[in-house]
Amino acid sequence: MKRKTSSKSSSKPANNEAALSLGDLLSQDMAEQLKKIKKEKEQELQKQREEELARKQFEAKQREKNKTFEELLNETPMDWKKYK
Repeated sequence: MKRKTSSKSSSKPANNEAALSLGDLLSQDMAEQLKKIKKEKEQELQKQREEELARKQFEAKQREKNKTFEELLNETPMDWKKYK
């Protein structure tokens, strides 16, 4: 029996145009604009996260501030029945 020889084909592209990435195809100005937009979006997201955190902290403070005496009494770890 005869063995089949497998021909290994190269997975690399033959021409240089196919090897170019998107960054290589963009002009320098366009790449800078995209980087600037990306940075602005990241800053906006960070600002939104900070605002959301501040809002949640404020709401938690308001809830704590508006608790009734009964709620505060129920939250204490002491057993008030011992002191009656």
